[in-house]
Amino acid sequence: MAPPAALVRTARCLWQWEWQQLMGGLGPADQDGNYRRPPGAFQELPPLPGDAIEPGSHVLIVGRSCPWAHRAWLVWSLRQLGTSIELEIVEPDPAEGRWRFSRPFEGCHTLAELYQRCGAKSGTRATVPALYSRRRGQICVGESARLIELLNQWPSPSDLDLDPPAQQERTAHWREQLQQAVNDGVYRCGFARNQAAYDRAETSLFEVLGAANTALGSGNPWLSGPDLSLADVVLFPTLIRMELVYAPLFGCSRLPLWQLPDLWAWRSRFYGLPGVAETCCDQAWRQDYFGALFPLNPSGIVPAGPPIATLIGKAPVA
Repeated sequence: MAPPAALVRTARCLWQWEWQQLMGGLGPADQDGNYRRPPGAFQELPPLPGDAIEPGSHVLIVGRSCPWAHRAWLVWSLRQLGTSIELEIVEPDPAEGRWRFSRPFEGCHTLAELYQRCGAKSGTRATVPALYSRRRGQICVGESARLIELLNQWPSPSDLDLDPPAQQERTAHWREQLQQAVNDGVYRCGFARNQAAYDRAETSLFEVLGAANTALGSGNPWLSGPDLSLADVVLFPTLIRMELVYAPLFGCSRLPLWQLPDLWAWRSRFYGLPGVAETCCDQAWRQDYFGALFPLNPSGIVPAGPPIATLIGKAPVA
């Protein structure tokens, strides 16, 4: 027997109200319902440390599921910085909504404790990635866009420069486009408070993805030209999560990525670069997103998804 209509209406109103409250804690929005990423701490680009080349002098703190941390992890891996920068992987604590260390780090059990020890104001969001200096006992930078620039300057056994001079103008253009419409854009879709906010974000997302597909179809293997750049680095973490997380959970499902064939081929090419596959943790991504974002997935059920191997290589036939 179906429940009474009045009960359904009341329950729906109550759930909508509660959902708005929960979403306010998950991701703030402006008066029009558009998600706005809150500012973090340690955002300035510092000078290259004098002890940068010393083994173990610095620690890169990342989380497997975070796309912002993934971009820093990629630069660390592509430029072979493991000899001078240690990698520390923090784990999510869904019950508390925070990152925690698997073992005490500098006497801290959570990333929030480390942030406060390094001078962050009380209540500041403790986010990954973060680059920590052991000698100074301080977080050098916690803003991913600035951190990848610093890691690209870091002394390295590799001669890879991810900001090639001849492509810098195009790289900067793509980074700005991608940050707003794609990297933040998938979250603006998933965290939208109303239909209009979602429509704006979703339209912008696929417009820029379409433009990227066109650019990659012009003859260059990489987004800003013939050489790999930071533009490619910031796009990959979002694109590799698309079918696994963002399409089913955030509603970024207008069309499957294989219908953008040059973008699909680019993703496969990037995934094949040395060290990239080791940064891709598809099971952790799905567990953390579906299991932790309660307002978007109240049941906590982690649905089955395609193996990452099926998203790399030859595109499906239409």
